[in-house]
Amino acid sequence: MGARVASTGGNPPLTIEGGGLRPLAYDSPVASAQVKTAVLLAGLQAEGVTTVREPAASRDHTERMLPRFGVPVERAGLAVSVRGVARLRAAEVTVPGDASSAAFPVVAALILPGSEVRLDGVLLSPGRSAFLDVLKAMGAQVETGLTSTDPEPVGWIAARSSRLRGVTVDPAVVPALIDEVPALAVAAAFAEGTFTVSGAGELRVKESDRIAALAEALARMGGSVEERPDGLSVHGGRPLRGAAVRSRGDHRIAMAFAVAALAAEGPTEIEEAECASVSFPEFYELLARGAGGG
Repeated sequence: MGARVASTGGNPPLTIEGGGLRPLAYDSPVASAQVKTAVLLAGLQAEGVTTVREPAASRDHTERMLPRFGVPVERAGLAVSVRGVARLRAAEVTVPGDASSAAFPVVAALILPGSEVRLDGVLLSPGRSAFLDVLKAMGAQVETGLTSTDPEPVGWIAARSSRLRGVTVDPAVVPALIDEVPALAVAAAFAEGTFTVSGAGELRVKESDRIAALAEALARMGGSVEERPDGLSVHGGRPLRGAAVRSRGDHRIAMAFAVAALAAEGPTEIEEAECASVSFPEFYELLARGAGGG
């Protein structure tokens, strides 16, 4: 696109010089909403049409929100296009609750006997609520309802303690639940049978190697896990016991094992647990309150 980028031996810090960008037709090797968004937003400053094509559909917040700011978006199958140079207009936006964060209290309610939870004002677009479909397939008692639909579906989630069973997740839906895999893996540890997810190699390059982090921590707590290059299998039905586990500085791993600790026998210590504040500052306070500890 014409930007000048300098790195330190291929590593940060990065120096990026923009100006005079040109449009691009980009075939992304992965289905990544972050990559797609970065290219599309850069395309707003390029004269002409910028298109991103993905191998599978990723989350579509950018495509839904740009028209609210005055930018037309064209969709054709797995391709998304914008035309620059675009002039954005101001807009008033109400930001809904994060579905990825909601996954943790939902799973906590499912695995703790006699528990239930209701979460209001949560984003429920298809690209963010696919984890609920997987939980329902696992036997979870989960209900949802919409309170608004423009520009994205927002509503409530209610979940109650359930007897869960393992399932195999269709790789085609993995891009729509990639951030919820840690929560799903914990649910799987308390389910009967085997839970398998594949096509999730992107988890290797998140804030941590989440596949390795999940496999390590579940094994330390007595779970049965098979790690694969692009996913893992969790063999449920074995009681988890408290243990010292590593979050690896990853907020979703820390929250996943805080939830697992609620239903495990004995105390659990999570290294660098404070990293959860990156996305959910009140997480531990709310978890303790919901579990009757505050």
